[in-house]
Amino acid sequence: MATIREVALKAGVSVATVSRVLNKSDTVREQTKQKVEQAIRELNYEPSVLGRNLRNSQSKLLLILIPNISNPFYTKIIKGIEDTVIEKGYNILLCETNSNPKREAIYFNLVRNRLADGIISMDPTVDKEKLYKLASNYPIVQCSEYDESGIIPYVSINNELAAYHAVKHLIKLGNRKIALINFDEKFLYSRERYRGFVKALEEFEIPVNKDWVYHTDKLTFDSGQQAMRILLTQKEKPTAVFAVSDILAIGALKELNEQGLCVPQDLAIVGFDKISFSNMTNPTLTTVSQPMYKMGCLSAEMIIKKINGEKVNSCMLEHELVIRDST
Repeated sequence: MATIREVALKAGVSVATVSRVLNKSDTVREQTKQKVEQAIRELNYEPSVLGRNLRNSQSKLLLILIPNISNPFYTKIIKGIEDTVIEKGYNILLCETNSNPKREAIYFNLVRNRLADGIISMDPTVDKEKLYKLASNYPIVQCSEYDESGIIPYVSINNELAAYHAVKHLIKLGNRKIALINFDEKFLYSRERYRGFVKALEEFEIPVNKDWVYHTDKLTFDSGQQAMRILLTQKEKPTAVFAVSDILAIGALKELNEQGLCVPQDLAIVGFDKISFSNMTNPTLTTVSQPMYKMGCLSAEMIIKKINGEKVNSCMLEHELVIRDST
């Protein structure tokens, strides 16, 4: 592969002149420019994108922090991010943290060392103190899970209101014995969705039955199935379940099917997120739809604006309750 020095030698100019031609500088005479371009063609020279980016103090690389790449919730968001940044000359690197502080440190150092220009964090398990500290000097945006104090700009939905609408739907169908399958409440969205669940019950003067509130330790199909299995062992059984994630809801639905119960006749169920699998279950799953692709597009636009020194504001998007056969 030819080097920039070889191009300069063949064209009879300095390396700096070749560099100015490559960077489309208008300070190079047309005759000199043509000689350099001819030498580039003859030598089949390809300039180093990395070298050019480093000279411009930009890597054109964005880090996307997610806790687990297997979670289908992130798929459409990532697609929105990728479609948006590629159009603007950027690339993305998916960074699966697995809630591991050592991995986080590696990704944060990529930004500190200018090997990446910024971070879009979708990881609810990230070390918030370290993320806030990094955000004071480098471009960071949060997507879905966000910072309540407003230190870092974010794109999300009103999780409490969305959960309230989902549970209110179950109540209006005649259900007063409603269970909740929740994830760990150290995560903001779990706390917010719990508050929405309680708000709907209180509005209709329905007490919260602590025996019907189950917290899983993992966000997996198996965890949802286990949660439903335990709820069905209660002396007094619920007639409906609100799960804070479609993954948990689909696992719960599997357990109901295995026990020969009819949904929604024996027990209605509502999920959250509208992942692609939610329309493939039997019966199809009623769920809260988040505008995941749009969330990805907006978070990508925000991070590029921050990289360019522009001010960005946080954004709350609308949700939608998608009513299907499980209610």
